[in-house]
Amino acid sequence: MRRSIAVLCVAGCALLPAGGAVTSCARPGSGTPVADSSDTHPGGVHPDATATATSEPPAAGGHPDFGVVPTREPIRTGAVTCQPTPRPPVGVNARVADPGAPVLTIAVPDGWSMQGGTGDIGARLSGPEQMSATVTVVATMLSPQAAFADYADRLAAGSSVSSLSVLPAELCDYSGQKMTGVLADSAGKATEFADRVVHIPTGSGNYLVSVHTESPTGVAAFDAASAELTGQIEVRIP
Repeated sequence: MRRSIAVLCVAGCALLPAGGAVTSCARPGSGTPVADSSDTHPGGVHPDATATATSEPPAAGGHPDFGVVPTREPIRTGAVTCQPTPRPPVGVNARVADPGAPVLTIAVPDGWSMQGGTGDIGARLSGPEQMSATVTVVATMLSPQAAFADYADRLAAGSSVSSLSVLPAELCDYSGQKMTGVLADSAGKATEFADRVVHIPTGSGNYLVSVHTESPTGVAAFDAASAELTGQIEVRIP
C-alpha cells in the first residue's frame, strides 16, 4: 500500500496543486513567531487549516515552519525554565544518559503508570486502553526546522499509510511544534498519535526533545490524556 502524508498548514502556506509538494510555509507577519494555539482547537485541527498530500514526508525545505522561532541563547547551568502554573499534581522527571541533556518534567494523567528509560529515552508511561507515551531527548546538529522535518520523516517511516498535521507549539520561546495524526501498518492496524517536539539549546549543545503519545484509534480518553502529557513541560538545564 502506498504511503502518503497529509500536512495541515495554517493560512499563509504556498502549496502546489493536488499531488504536489509543499513548497513553502510562511508564518503571518513575515517571520514573527506564532503563539501556540494548538491546545484550544478540538481534534487538533486549526480552524484556518488547509491540506495537501504528498507521496513522501516533507523535506526540511518544505516542512511547515509553524512554531520555528529563533533559537534562544543557551540558559545558564542549573536554570529551570518553562515552569507550569499551576504545577501538575503528578509529574515524572525524564532524564537521559547524556549528562549535558536537559531534564524534563511532564504531567502524568490520572491512572497512568511511569518508569525511567534507557539511552535517549528519558521516561516511558502507560495508560488505560493501551495508551502510552515516550519522552526522548537527543543531541542534534540540525536547525529547529530541519530537526522537526527529520523527526516527522522518521515518525512516518515504516508505515504504509500516514497522516500528519503540524501546528505551532513553542515552549516558553523554545522552537516547537505539535504533530498529530494516524499511522497504519501493512495489515491495516491504525495507531493515533500526538507529539510535542521542542528544540532546546544548552551550554553543551542543542537537543531535540519529544513527547510521543499514541493510542489505538477510537479511544475517547486519548485527546485529554495526550493534551495533558504534551502540554507545559518544565525544563532544567544541567
